[in-house]
Amino acid sequence: MSIALAASATAAILLCAASHCESWIAIGVCAVAFSFVANTVFSCLHECVHGVFHPNRRVNHLFGIVCAALFPTGFSLQRAAHLGHHRNNRSESETFDYIYPGDNRALKTLQWYGIISGVYWVVVVLGWLAYLLLPFAFRAQPWRHKWSPIAEHTSAPAYARAFAAAPPLRARLELLFTIAVQAAMFAALHLSLAGWLACYLAFGVNWSSLQYADHAFSRLHVVEGAWDLRVHPWVQALFLNYHLHLAHHRQPGLPWIYLPHYVDPSRARPRFIAQYARMWLGPRPAPGGPA
Repeated sequence: MSIALAASATAAILLCAASHCESWIAIGVCAVAFSFVANTVFSCLHECVHGVFHPNRRVNHLFGIVCAALFPTGFSLQRAAHLGHHRNNRSESETFDYIYPGDNRALKTLQWYGIISGVYWVVVVLGWLAYLLLPFAFRAQPWRHKWSPIAEHTSAPAYARAFAAAPPLRARLELLFTIAVQAAMFAALHLSLAGWLACYLAFGVNWSSLQYADHAFSRLHVVEGAWDLRVHPWVQALFLNYHLHLAHHRQPGLPWIYLPHYVDPSRARPRFIAQYARMWLGPRPAPGGPA
């Protein structure tokens, strides 16, 4: 709890500082710092999604709602999407790094660079706005049927199905709370749009860069298709061991503090920066069938 509270408070201070700085260099420094602290908040949200943030279920849910508001997203939607990721990892809907026969190469490549450049974060925000404003488009029944392989390989139908399965009233109330929190921060801290955008776009790039780096070019296996990436110990601490993603996928109910004890020494551990640089070479021809 103390980590989530401290990270949230620091994120608010950095948003305020970025909004009141006159130098673009100072705004940039605040934005970069915010991008790391906001990932700490997201890692706390990740713990809440798996129900291991706090042993008290109500506290876990409350902090999940608050941490989601700072992303910004909704807790129920994030939970539905992330648990769907664990079910679909390295399947046909989540092999963005490989191009299969029948795939639209241009679409797959465009999506790939969107993931690693920060556009992915923007898509997440637009996704929940669409869920809130277009409820008729996210009813469970229309999303039950399988779409074309090209559509499925973008993962859009899989995530739309996950959204449709979320509790509709609770999910939308949480999104309204998220909007209220963001509006309250603007009013209370006198945030500027430029400062807010600088911080959140920096966070979007930082967050998006990791979201597939810990899976790219790994085994085509629902559980084993992940990496325990190597980063500087300070970065690993700020991300609450999120880079140890194979250990997490093997034991998703394990709190972050225990993950270092479950890193498999027999498996390769790429450096994050090398993995991320390799990803900019683009998606590769598929080596075989998906998981």
